Formats: sequence, structure tokens, C-alpha cells
Amino acid sequence: MGKVKKIPIRTCIGCGTKRPKKELLRVVRSPDLVIAVDRTGKRSGRGAYICPNFECLERANHKNRLAGALETELTPENLAEVKEQLAGIINAPPPPGRIHR
Repeated sequence: MGKVKKIPIRTCIGCGTKRPKKELLRVVRSPDLVIAVDRTGKRSGRGAYICPNFECLERANHKNRLAGALETELTPENLAEVKEQLAGIINAPPPPGRIHR
């Protein structure tokens, strides 16, 4: 009988849903304070997981969960960059308007 491989489970900081790690996107703050979406999940730095949709990013930012999880202050430029990267990953244009702070 083969050994059953354990599937890592992570929690979305936007909606609180627990999902397999591969279904979520990791937002990472690197040691040089660059904030980006990590597609591989292996970049070094402080990370947080979100569902691949804009609603979860909005919720995570609105309640300051993303800034808290990354242990840094997020600027509007940082958030716009993450939103743009997220749009490229899910193949949808970013929703109009700013991300609320």
C-alpha cells in the first residue's frame, strides 16, 4: 500500500476559506520590501494567501489583514501593482476604481 501524500491547506486572508495551497495565490513581501504576487509559492519573504479574485484582495486590504500579514505598511502603489499582477494571473481586467484603504 502506497503512502498518502499530505496536501498543504492554507487560509485566504480575504474570505477565510481554507483551500489547498495550489488553489490560492501567495502575496509576498521580500526582504528588500518589494510586494508582489508569488506564483510559485517559493519566493523568500513574508507571505499571505488569497483566493484568485479581486473580492478577496479588496476584503483583505479593507480590513488591513494584508498589511498585518505581511508586517508592513502598504502604499496605494503597492496595492495597484498587486491588483495588476492578479489581473494578469486570472486573465481579467482589474475592476475600475481604487482599492479602498
